[in-house]
Amino acid sequence: MQGIPVASLVIGIASSPAERRQLARLLGGSDAFLIVSNVDQAREFLGVAEMPATATVLPTAQSVVPDVAQSPQTPPPPDLAVDSDRRVLRWRDREIDLTRLEHDVLLCLVDAPGQVWTYERLHLKVWGNRHLGRGSDMHSVVRRVRRKLARLNAAATIHSVRGVGFRLTPV
Repeated sequence: MQGIPVASLVIGIASSPAERRQLARLLGGSDAFLIVSNVDQAREFLGVAEMPATATVLPTAQSVVPDVAQSPQTPPPPDLAVDSDRRVLRWRDREIDLTRLEHDVLLCLVDAPGQVWTYERLHLKVWGNRHLGRGSDMHSVVRRVRRKLARLNAAATIHSVRGVGFRLTPV
C-alpha cells in the first residue's frame, strides 16, 4: 500500500485518574492515543471481543508512573514472615493471628515488597472479583493489618499510594 501513511494508535489502560493524567503526559508526542480505565473499555472502543493479534502489550500504566511503581523493590525485613499454614504474622519471636482476608492481603504485599498493588488488582486477588464499590472493605482490612504490624513493633507498614493502591514499606 504505497502512498498511504501507516498510522498507529496507542491505547493506554490506567485504572486511576492520576495514572491516566501521567499516561497522557507520557504519550503526548504520539500521533494518536486513547486512554481508558480497563481492557473492556478498549475492546468496546475497538469494537472487538478480543484484542487484535497484532496488538502489542506494553507495561501497564502502573509501571510507568515514576513516583509510584518505579520505587526500588525492597525486600521485606528478614524477620517478617507470614505463616500461611497457621495463618499468623511473625515478627522476630512474636506472632499474631490473622483473619483470612488479612492473611491474603498481607501475603500479596509481602511477596512483592515495595511494589504497588492497585486497588483493583488487590481486590481481584483477595476477594476474587473486580467489585471495588467504595473500597471500605479493603481499607478496613489494611487498617487492621497496620495495627497488627504496629502491635508487633515490626519494621514494616502498609503505605497508601493515594488513588492507586498499597505497598509494603519499611518503617
